[in-house]
Amino acid sequence: MTGRPILTAAETRAAEEVAFAAGLAVDEAMERAGGAVAEAAWRFAGPRETLVLCGPGNNGGDGYVIARWLRDRGVRVRVAASGEPRTPASQLNRARWVGPIEPLVGAEPAPLMIDALFGTGLVRPLDPAIGAALARLAGAAALRVAVDLPSGVGTDDGALLGPSIGYDLTVALAVLKPAHRLQPAAGLMGRLVLADIGIAGRSALAEIARPRLLPPGPADHKYTRGHVVVVGGAMAGAASLSAMAAQRSGAGYVTLATGDIHGGEPAALVRRSTPLREILADDRVSCIVVGPGLGLDAMARAHLDDALASGRACVLDADALTLLAERQGDVPPSAILTPHEGEFRRLFGNLEGSRVERARSAARTSGAVVVLKGPDTVVAAPDGRAAIAAPATGWLASAGTGDVLAGAIAANRARGRDPFAAACAGVWLHGRAGELAGPGLIADDLIPRLSVALGECG
Repeated sequence: MTGRPILTAAETRAAEEVAFAAGLAVDEAMERAGGAVAEAAWRFAGPRETLVLCGPGNNGGDGYVIARWLRDRGVRVRVAASGEPRTPASQLNRARWVGPIEPLVGAEPAPLMIDALFGTGLVRPLDPAIGAALARLAGAAALRVAVDLPSGVGTDDGALLGPSIGYDLTVALAVLKPAHRLQPAAGLMGRLVLADIGIAGRSALAEIARPRLLPPGPADHKYTRGHVVVVGGAMAGAASLSAMAAQRSGAGYVTLATGDIHGGEPAALVRRSTPLREILADDRVSCIVVGPGLGLDAMARAHLDDALASGRACVLDADALTLLAERQGDVPPSAILTPHEGEFRRLFGNLEGSRVERARSAARTSGAVVVLKGPDTVVAAPDGRAAIAAPATGWLASAGTGDVLAGAIAANRARGRDPFAAACAGVWLHGRAGELAGPGLIADDLIPRLSVALGECG
């Protein structure tokens, strides 16, 4: 359910040290990195006049390699530097560049700008003069390419430490970093490609990749595919969206329990108005969705109590999270919580750190899998595993889309996947359905697209 690893700055440095200890020379790694970026820039932009911006560290050393490679291909290249190189490898590659070097401040722009000023590990704001020069040169360029990361973003939290400059292409070196997936930095990357330079690392953090969801086999029936119960309440439409999403995400049997019927549900959706406790007594129920359209009245509280007391796997969303915040705890250890930022703060307070750190802390203290929703959705498990979704379409910022996500996650949980894997699968299906639905989507548009997304996971 998770894809490529995502390494923090410290984990990246550790991975580099392992590779260097195993025999990879620093200057060879720099040569590979610069060559990979030059190749990507050549393929992306063609032989445009290019200005390479070089910083004082190894990211700047990559820039000197890039300039040399592009020059050898016949590209007209200029180099502008913010200062003298400070590392042995960058000094070596500065010496290999035979062309002139302009001061960054005052440099003339070019149609293609390649930013090799600062990469992984930046923790303080850019010098104002450097930031102003970068913004000026980027604004005058037709195309902008970032080496590893755009200069002026926080590697581990995606924060902006410099001007907000949108790039057309970012070439991540060796491994992905949190800023490649966390906002606001992720929104600046443009097209993101990963260059293999012979350095690999492991991390408990990864990106959410397309899951492997096998179709039903000859021995399957509706209950082995999972029985999801969606608890209705004050807003019938929200519960209906969750129920239909569970159906289209692979659940074999979906019951819409209690509450009013919205009226637009498929005939295959089972509707029951008997007491919730009786419905949940059925041993074949494998996952419950509580919260979408639930309400906050006494009946809603009773339904939440019944769901929590049942011992079933559950996905808790929307109003259920508000009620949980009032109770200050009482979260089943196998639950999946799906808060947006406001609900997260009500549940867990103002935790410090990046979105990944905050989600991990919440999962650890609650004992539940936490899906911190947003344009950079983070899924975290109590054991420290975490994953970040690829940037989702902004059109998902629409009423009811979270209800659809809850149903998609529940379908995967009902089929027996562990809570973390189920949450990651549901997030991927939801994001892909948003892509397929296109601009102007509403939550209802996601339902038929979930089936298409599911078909891509076989």
